[in-house]
Amino acid sequence: MKPKIAFLCLIAFVSPLFGEPPEFGDDSKRQEGVPVGVVTHHTHKSQVFPDTIREYYVYVPKQYDAEQPAAVMVFQDGHAYVSEDHGYRATIVMDNLIHQGRMPVTIGIFINPGVFADELDQRIGWKLPNGLRGNRSFEYDSLNSDYARMLEEEILPAVAKNYRLTDNPDQRAICGASSGGICAFTVAWERPDLFRKVVSHIGSYTNIRGGHVYPALIRKGEKKPIRIYLQDGSNDLDNKHGNWWLANQQMNAALKFRDYDLMWSPDEGDHGPTYAAPKLPEAMKWIWRTGEGTENE
Repeated sequence: MKPKIAFLCLIAFVSPLFGEPPEFGDDSKRQEGVPVGVVTHHTHKSQVFPDTIREYYVYVPKQYDAEQPAAVMVFQDGHAYVSEDHGYRATIVMDNLIHQGRMPVTIGIFINPGVFADELDQRIGWKLPNGLRGNRSFEYDSLNSDYARMLEEEILPAVAKNYRLTDNPDQRAICGASSGGICAFTVAWERPDLFRKVVSHIGSYTNIRGGHVYPALIRKGEKKPIRIYLQDGSNDLDNKHGNWWLANQQMNAALKFRDYDLMWSPDEGDHGPTYAAPKLPEAMKWIWRTGEGTENE
């Protein structure tokens, strides 16, 4: 683990966007008469990533019925997606879209990267408190099945103690931004038997830990039964790890070449949520749509 890489990616992920930001639409705002789900806060000590502890949040929609298995959606950098005050407002979007019937009854699991500590006495947010060392880049940027294994062996069973979750991979989605975006793709790429829906915002398909090889792997490798929503902005990062905008265009071209179930959503944004966050309803409606491609019913 190289702390400098994790620090660089975390700071870049929250950098402000210059220019007039887009506005959030109605699906990202509280609507009268829409049932509101419940969010609970938890911590978890991992065996897959030894000596780390992490926060995670569980969102349960009002429509959840313990007699029926719920769909599942996992979010990396969970604090950025679960917050209703900044970031992606994912729980508001999920409340609205579940109410509209645009996505199934879905339990959301919002997971923060691990930190090297025995206890977490406060919520991490964007910055690591008290000088804690984070494991974000190692967990998110590595091209292996370790993060998927943590989900399978640790997080999903912990949530399933209290809620009935589907084991159908076509009813499981995973979402993230920056290094969390490539992590989401890696989970589905490595384990399509676990997750088959991916939402990638400003994904780091660059050479932080070898992620630049994905376009070649996609073009020459076995085609996986996964659906991908891919977003990036033309003012994304350009640094020693690579050019994010070019890397995401290469991902789009490779996935399109292999005829994946793909939505490419380019814009003028930089390496932050300002453009991506208002488009989360678009991503969720598309990734959970019924009909063609993977099964959603």
